[in-house]
Amino acid sequence: MTSETTPDVADRAVGAADPPDPVLWSRGDRESFGVLFERHVESVWNHAYRLTGSWEQAHDVTSATFLTAWRTRAEVTLVRDSALPLLYTMAGNVVRTAHRGLARRSRLLRRIPAPPPVDDHAEAVVRRIDSETRLREVVDAVRRLPSAQRDVAELCLLGDLPVAEVALHLGIAEATVRSHLSRARARLRSLSEESQ
Repeated sequence: MTSETTPDVADRAVGAADPPDPVLWSRGDRESFGVLFERHVESVWNHAYRLTGSWEQAHDVTSATFLTAWRTRAEVTLVRDSALPLLYTMAGNVVRTAHRGLARRSRLLRRIPAPPPVDDHAEAVVRRIDSETRLREVVDAVRRLPSAQRDVAELCLLGDLPVAEVALHLGIAEATVRSHLSRARARLRSLSEESQ
């Protein structure tokens, strides 16, 4: 090796151990930070798992912790021989921030009124088809009634008009309308039972 070779390059060339955390941290380059990451990622993940109790959240916290460390590496000076206490502190801050955010979202969600229930579209279609089918059956049955009963049934049952108005319209007595209506209902019940 030449005398121009830097000591850390020479150390790596002969397989010496990586420099301590403060040296790697102060360099601030990607390669040095990568060494710090490899050195501490498992410990940070374990710490994050202990804080969250969730593998998925531990991964997220670990990622956020190292991202924060990378972004603040020029502003923060390591005062200990290991970056681990700083990384643990950052992980704890990430977890607390996430919990506060979750609590805020939960409070906001509790303030939002629940949406009104929505009928299932398929059920509404089935009901409408059933209603239309039933109405066609009733109309067909009314058409099969004798003429006097049919006129009264169309106006009273299908048109929902009062007996007095139907009597006035047809020019017959209210008692006659009631009689035709009673016979029409009986006949419609009979036709309904036959179709089932």
